[in-house]
Amino acid sequence: MEPELTVNRTFTVNDIHPCYELDNTTYVFKTNPSIKCILLYIFLGSLSVVTICGNLLVIISIIYFKQLHIPTNYLILSLAVADLLVGVLVFPFSMAFTVTLCWYHEGLFCKVRGSFDVTLSTASILNLCCISIDRYYAVCQPLAHKSKINDRVTVIMILVSWGFSALIGIGIVIAGFNQGKCGESCLIDSLISTTLACIFSFYIPVIILLCIYLKIFLVAQRQAKCIQNTTCQSTKSGATVSKMERKATKTLAVVMGVFLLCWTPYFLFIIFQPLTYDVTPVAVIETLNWLTLSNSMLNPFIYAFFYTWFRSALRMIISGKVFQGDFANLKLL
Repeated sequence: MEPELTVNRTFTVNDIHPCYELDNTTYVFKTNPSIKCILLYIFLGSLSVVTICGNLLVIISIIYFKQLHIPTNYLILSLAVADLLVGVLVFPFSMAFTVTLCWYHEGLFCKVRGSFDVTLSTASILNLCCISIDRYYAVCQPLAHKSKINDRVTVIMILVSWGFSALIGIGIVIAGFNQGKCGESCLIDSLISTTLACIFSFYIPVIILLCIYLKIFLVAQRQAKCIQNTTCQSTKSGATVSKMERKATKTLAVVMGVFLLCWTPYFLFIIFQPLTYDVTPVAVIETLNWLTLSNSMLNPFIYAFFYTWFRSALRMIISGKVFQGDFANLKLL
């Protein structure tokens, strides 16, 4: 069934989407799509497939191999689930109903798309906050790490992250927080609503993340100097554990850095764009949106580059060895 979308006529059909054409007062999907449209959907479809497959491998690895059943990996698992759902739910909706189209269409699909988008993006950053708390205890308070961040605490953090994300996603849709729903008469209300949504779902968690990782960095620097000091050579075994924790912290800091690189431009845009008088090109808007979604595809590649356990698990899964015997307890590191 072809989706019909009624839109504001300030934009031309090519501005709105290369795969739609004007039919009286509505835009419908082209019966004979252009080469540009086909290439666009092949590219976006490929991103979706890579996102789904990559995060599915992370999820299978952590669930199947028992030695990976530790609190830190449970948090990584939760992040991978959020990224997987982006590939399964948000990618297809974004391919059919782009950001620009949804600014001028209040149909059910655009509301569902907005809800999924906000919920999963908030879940991702809150999971990163939980991971940063885990890393703080692992590096800054290693003796208290196992008691403070145990399985029960990890499950609570995951449930709170997803619950709060769902509330924000549903609240934004119900309260009309989605960008562009107001006309010129309520521009101020729309700006305030969008700003508040960005502050609670992005800026506050980002500030918390940066503060925690700054503290971790300072402590790690101090530990590195201590390890090099001859007076600390007696704690060689403790230094080995600290080195492993620092490597994990570095990997997850890279994950956070990539997240910020992908998401910050879009959140800055939706805050400052209403303050400008110039019309932002639709191509720029859509590019920023797809840059945010591409973050869900990148995390598995980061794990594959930094984590030996993920590369080992990946080889076993792809080769089919996991079906040939009891590899759940096999040493991966």
